[in-house]
Amino acid sequence: MHLYTRSTGEGLPVVLLHAFPLSSAMWLAQRETLSAVCKVITPDLRGFGGSVLADDDPSLDVMADDVVRLLDHEGIDRAVVGGLSMGGYVTMALCRRHPDRVLGVVLADTKASADPEPARANRERIAAAVLDGDTSILVEEVFPALLGTTTAQRRAMVSGRVRGLVQSAPPKAVAWAQRAMAARPDSFDTLRGLKVPALVIVGEEDALTPLSDAETMVEAVPDARLTVIGKAGHLSAVEQPEAFNRAVSDFIAGLAGGTPPRG
Repeated sequence: MHLYTRSTGEGLPVVLLHAFPLSSAMWLAQRETLSAVCKVITPDLRGFGGSVLADDDPSLDVMADDVVRLLDHEGIDRAVVGGLSMGGYVTMALCRRHPDRVLGVVLADTKASADPEPARANRERIAAAVLDGDTSILVEEVFPALLGTTTAQRRAMVSGRVRGLVQSAPPKAVAWAQRAMAARPDSFDTLRGLKVPALVIVGEEDALTPLSDAETMVEAVPDARLTVIGKAGHLSAVEQPEAFNRAVSDFIAGLAGGTPPRG
């Protein structure tokens, strides 16, 4: 299983895993800016973008193993691994299964708790709907919750871009990922066992995984810092890329023992 990947830059490898139901296209601003300080690796998780779905049963562990195979293919022993929303879930699965491959962790607009039963049932409802041909449910129900109020009201170009990415999500991948996320375990033990630093990022307007979720993750990780990004919702990296990139750059500089770039 080979993931389609966009990479740019040189130096410390930083893998960024995208949100549901988007693709690595969401990381455009990160590839453009963070490539000045590191090697940015942004794969399409299986089924999304240019990556095939294959026939494995839905599982975040499968997605995490895909990422490790990508590292192997690239000849990378250890990397900073980060993800936003679903990408954060995959990051935590990777930390649980392959802790020796991780130099540092970025968890953006995500949470460590498992889904309660109503959330699992809702994921299955959406999965069944898209497989039955009702892809409009993504724009009607999933898309509005991805963006903060400020973006929805004032950033028409960002809203339009995200809407387009949501609309292009393949139905089979949407259903597979929903079922994988519904089955994910609680990851707090994984976070408590982290031996590397973590950066937790959350948009202050994130209604899906709010500040309280971010704070509980920070409390669990032995070495963690929290960054709250103003005027951003669930897709903080897309809504406020400058602030997001600054937080990640500072974190990377700390891992490398250098001075964070300014400006």
